[in-house]
Amino acid sequence: MRSTQPVAAGSSGQTVKLFDSHAHLVADDMTRYPRNPMKRSPNAPPRLPGVIGLPGGKHGPNPINEVPDVTRMLPWMREAGVVEAVAVQKRMVYRYDNSYILDSSDAHPDTFSAVVILDAEDEHTPSLVRSYVEKHGLAGVRLFGGREPDGTMPWLDSPRALQTWAVANEHGIVMDIEVLAAGGGGPSVQAIIALARRFPRLRVVLDHMLEPEVEDDNFGFDSRFEPLAAEPNIFFKFTSINLDIYRETDTPADQALRRAVDMFGADRIMWGSDIGTSSGTYRDMVQRILGATALLTEVERHAVLYETGKAVFVKGGLRG
Repeated sequence: MRSTQPVAAGSSGQTVKLFDSHAHLVADDMTRYPRNPMKRSPNAPPRLPGVIGLPGGKHGPNPINEVPDVTRMLPWMREAGVVEAVAVQKRMVYRYDNSYILDSSDAHPDTFSAVVILDAEDEHTPSLVRSYVEKHGLAGVRLFGGREPDGTMPWLDSPRALQTWAVANEHGIVMDIEVLAAGGGGPSVQAIIALARRFPRLRVVLDHMLEPEVEDDNFGFDSRFEPLAAEPNIFFKFTSINLDIYRETDTPADQALRRAVDMFGADRIMWGSDIGTSSGTYRDMVQRILGATALLTEVERHAVLYETGKAVFVKGGLRG
């Protein structure tokens, strides 16, 4: 039976509960969970200050980057009204060693659902996914495979990656994808749509709303995004990375989220803190997303903050 936890107060004064769809757990214990940090690809596009823990920008010269060990995350979540979370592997720290994510979700199955990160081109990846599903009740898999100089990601639907897509589809888990609206995301949109149609049991989740470039009244949600709106099994995470971009570009986050909900529907968008990557305290991340929902109805707010993430990662998956 799930424990009752306090809930956060929204802008209307009403209490709300939250589901965090994107939390990167990082262990204090570096003996049991050794770190193997990797550098960003030289072909990866630069990020604005205040994102992925980089100092500068409006986050100030000394950003807060606390280590989200599970022993710290659990009270943070209770205090902020976050009742459940998706524990997403931290590739920049652990690469493809998913031990800490899996151990954490095994130890706290009513709180954390696990999304592992695996190499799209590794021949062992399909069997690993199957094993993780059977042994750990895996919620989802996130594939990586590098980026070409032109920003494209041919691994997304490569013959080897398709084997992993097929295993994920067989078990009905989430396929979690990170591409950008510019560069890899633009050229990848049609491939993502084709994959979502080819594997209809999958819920395909696109991280950080594809990080649209804020350049017009549509807040970046332009014609590149329109084809995605028609696909019922494609979902989006609205995270602290998006909120950082809006802060750095003086963009009203509430208007940007309103535009996204108008385009895709609140039942296709979920909040994710991105703790462990984005700077800031967990409480601050929660307060920022609460502020960003100011232009949503109560029903829409509940969907973005809780119900969509819960439905995609828990109700629709093995832990449901």
